[in-house]
Amino acid sequence: MTRPEQKTVKDYIRSIVDFPHEGIIFRDVTTLFSDARGFRMAVDQLLSPYAGVDIDKVVGLEARGFILGGAVAHQLSTGFVPIRKKGKLPGTVISQAYALEYGEAVIEIHDDALSFGDRVLIVDDLLATGGTAEAAIRLCERLGAEIVGAAFVVDLPDLGGRALLERAGVDVHALCAFEGD
Repeated sequence: MTRPEQKTVKDYIRSIVDFPHEGIIFRDVTTLFSDARGFRMAVDQLLSPYAGVDIDKVVGLEARGFILGGAVAHQLSTGFVPIRKKGKLPGTVISQAYALEYGEAVIEIHDDALSFGDRVLIVDDLLATGGTAEAAIRLCERLGAEIVGAAFVVDLPDLGGRALLERAGVDVHALCAFEGD
């Protein structure tokens, strides 16, 4: 009897050509989330390097980072903190702008979400240029937190995000990479 081929996290990710614009290949993780085995595999692999590491909070980036970050925080028995797009959080916030391909965006965190010295793991679904993750790191550091690492399901290394974060001294963990995107 032969064993069926073992699937990897990458096998669960759907690629959609020309979305949201022509020439873009969108890496859709919703197909990963909808499969119980794939989702469990992704969460386990995201948190694996951090098991036993002193982490006070997991910070998830809007919106898919909420799904992953919440699951990782639960498994690590830590708190979860959302970083949201501007205007979505109800309390007092601090903001950080970052560059987009055409223009600028702003993300926010509650000003009391982290305490000085908190050890933080940043979690999101995809690392492309690194702009959002870098802005999230800046927000956390402005609140006095220490970044333990940044974990992603997908890395698009050709877009430079990993290199950007690593130059900033952040440990980057990604479950799979799609070259040439």
